[in-house]
Amino acid sequence: MVMFVAYENAKDVVRHLLPIMEQLKLHSAELGDQLERAGTSLMLNLAEGSRRSGKDKRLFFVMAHGSAAEIKSVLVIADLWRWKVDTREISPILDRQLALLWGLTHSRKLP
Repeated sequence: MVMFVAYENAKDVVRHLLPIMEQLKLHSAELGDQLERAGTSLMLNLAEGSRRSGKDKRLFFVMAHGSAAEIKSVLVIADLWRWKVDTREISPILDRQLALLWGLTHSRKLP
């Protein structure tokens, strides 16, 4: 099931966020905290959505998708400010997460 793949991939995203958060907080404590909240929200919304049904289920997957997009945006901001933040490892994992969540939020087969 795609949700379980999305949840397992989200765990990889969060694992890779720790060193990035530490690097980011050297430049902006607020943005580092925002990254932490977005990673946490990604996991929690996927978990809660997996136990819901119908429109409620989709809503939690949409919120998880928003959190993943927020993570991506934080990384883009760090790059634009030219902060030394290594995103090479997380980028393909995060792109996969966004693709999985797109599938979940656009599926017509959600119970």
